[in-house]
Amino acid sequence: MAALAPTPLSKHPLSSSPKIFDSRVQSGEIQPTQFRFLASFRSNTGVRLKASAEPPALTRCDKPESLVEMESGCDLFDELKNRFLSFKSQKYMENSEHYQALSKGQAPKFMVIACADSRVCPSNILGFEPGEAFTVRNVANMVPTFESGPSETNAALEFAVNTLEVENILIVGHSCCSGIRALMSLQDEADSSSFIRSWVIVGKNAKLSTKASASNLDFDQQCTHCEKASINNSLLNLLTYPWIEEKVKKGVLSLHGGYYDFVDCTFEKWTLDYKGSITDGKNRAVVKDRSFWC
Repeated sequence: MAALAPTPLSKHPLSSSPKIFDSRVQSGEIQPTQFRFLASFRSNTGVRLKASAEPPALTRCDKPESLVEMESGCDLFDELKNRFLSFKSQKYMENSEHYQALSKGQAPKFMVIACADSRVCPSNILGFEPGEAFTVRNVANMVPTFESGPSETNAALEFAVNTLEVENILIVGHSCCSGIRALMSLQDEADSSSFIRSWVIVGKNAKLSTKASASNLDFDQQCTHCEKASINNSLLNLLTYPWIEEKVKKGVLSLHGGYYDFVDCTFEKWTLDYKGSITDGKNRAVVKDRSFWC
């Protein structure tokens, strides 16, 4: 058994700006009316919202006000429709018995806790099929402690562990995580009313350990270090839930960490060593069965 040591770090490809979301809302621009998606027809990456004063019945896809609206307002959902119909014909209908079985219940072996980042879809990365993984996604793939009180994450944990009786919990972190950058950028005098700050503070111990062990690294490299440290912090937080620790202690539930680097397309996987971690006072994750997929 060994404490997880970070792999060699490279320069983080993102700017060191602590921003998570670069959205802007200017007073007077948005009215309480119907919303439609608008995006530049030159790119499919920048999507914004625009208010329309038209009543819903008058907003028609067959009579766009401009080429931009035609490209983004109607065609975005036309594309989603095509994808759904493709899924139905190529997957659902060809595996109808499997999907009919799923309509009667689910028995996944995994619970996956992943980041809400649009670039990090666990089903896409790890190939989970419907029925194989009960999944919850949040900012920076964090797990609050049992004492922190109710949240959608621990509600999902309770259902997955006590009702579905999953055998594995896998926390998947990733490179270039804006939530971790926000955590590493927090100042003591930061706005306590921020939802983002109130959430990422869950990883405070990961930030402190990173500052202590990687203070010689630049900010980008510290963020990469913290991305992995935060996974282990959340693995330890899982043990604060009595019904999780009981199942881990009995050997019917295993806790795993995973780190997806989408810059190099590599994946690290490890398993929490329960006995080693509790012997150490639950303040340092001891891991085993570490592997590197590339």
